[in-house]
Amino acid sequence: MRILHTSDWHLGRAFHRVSMLDAQAAFIGHLVATVRERGVDAVVVSGDVYDRAVPPLAAVELYDDALHRLAALDVPTVMISGNHDSARRLGVGAGLIGRAGIHLRTEPGRCGDPVVLPDAHGDVAFYGLPYLEPALVKDEFGVVKAGHEQVLAAAMERVRADLAQRPAGTRSVVLAHAFVTGGAPSDSERDITVGGVAAVPAGVFDGVDYVALGHLHGSQVLSERVRYSGSPLPYSFSEADHRKSMWLIDLDAEGAVTAERVDCPVPRPLARVRGDLADLLADPDLTAHENSWVEATLTDEVRPDDPMARLTERFPHTLSLLFEPRRTDARPEATYAERLKGRDDHEIAEDFVTHVRGAGPDEDERALLRAVIDTVRTDDVVREVAR
Repeated sequence: MRILHTSDWHLGRAFHRVSMLDAQAAFIGHLVATVRERGVDAVVVSGDVYDRAVPPLAAVELYDDALHRLAALDVPTVMISGNHDSARRLGVGAGLIGRAGIHLRTEPGRCGDPVVLPDAHGDVAFYGLPYLEPALVKDEFGVVKAGHEQVLAAAMERVRADLAQRPAGTRSVVLAHAFVTGGAPSDSERDITVGGVAAVPAGVFDGVDYVALGHLHGSQVLSERVRYSGSPLPYSFSEADHRKSMWLIDLDAEGAVTAERVDCPVPRPLARVRGDLADLLADPDLTAHENSWVEATLTDEVRPDDPMARLTERFPHTLSLLFEPRRTDARPEATYAERLKGRDDHEIAEDFVTHVRGAGPDEDERALLRAVIDTVRTDDVVREVAR
C-alpha cells in the first residue's frame, strides 16, 4: 500500500503578517496532484489542519475544497486533530464525511477503532490518535498521572489490543500528534509541556508498522518506522533550513517500510542575515537573498536611523528586524530577552524566585510552581476547546 503522510497544514496562519492562503492553496493543489500522479492508495494527515480552534472563513473554504478534491479521486484519507485544532469542530459530520472516504478521528475514545483499508496483500488498519491533552483525557484512559507519556501509552494499549484480535498479517499505521523524544522543534510550534515534560519516548509506539507523526514542523526520521512529515510551509524563520516535504510510504506485504520525500512548493525562500547595517547593504554574497523573506539581525553598536526602510531598499521582503548590538564595556552582559531565550515557563519562574530572594526554590516549591503553570495552561486549553 502506498501512503502519503502529511501534517501541520495550519490553514489560516500568516507568516509575519503575510497571508499564506495562496501558498496553502498551492500546497493543496500539489497534494492532490501527487495523489493522482504517484498512485497513492491512502492519505494520512497527522493533525493541526487549522491554525486555531475558530479558523477564518477563507481557511474553512480551503479545507472544504481539499476534502472535495481528495474525495473526487476516490482515495481514502485519514485525518486527526492536533493541538491547534478544535477537535469537536473538526469532527462535526465525521460519520457522513466518512461515507465519502474522508475518515476523521478526533475523539480520544476511538483510538482503538481503526479505519481498515484493503490492498492486494490484505488489510491495513489505520489508528488515529488525535492530540491528547493529558488533563482532559486522563479519566478516559484511566491513568493516575496526567502526562503525555501516560495517556499515549494507554491509547497505544488500546491499539495493540485491537490489532491482536485481527487476522494474522494485518498491517498497522498509527497517526499521532505529539512531541516524541529525538525530534527537533522549531519556534512555530505551540508549547505542550505538562509537569515540565513535553516529549514522549518513541518506544511508546512499538508494535505497529508505521507511525505518522505530526506537531514538529521539520521533516524528521526518528526510525525507519517513526517519522515526522513536518509542515508543508514555513511558519517561522527558525525553519529557514528546513526542506518542506511529505513522505511517500510504501508498505509491503510483510509491513516493511520504504520511504521517499516529496518536496512541497516553496512560495518564497527564507533567509536570516546578520551584521552591521552598512555591511548588509553592501555585501555581494547576500545578492541571492534579495527576493527572499528576510530576518535581519543588526549588530551595530548604535541603532542606525530608519533601518527597516534602508533594508527594504535592497531586501524588499524583509519581515523581521532584530537588534543585537556588539558588546561594549558600557553595556550589561545580556538583555532580559536574551537571558530568557530558550528557557521554558518553568525555568523562567524558578529564575524569578532566585532573583527576588537570592536562593532558588526547593523541591516542594518547584512542584507548586509547575502545578500552577500547568493549571493556567490547562485552563487556556479548556477555554480554547469551549470556543
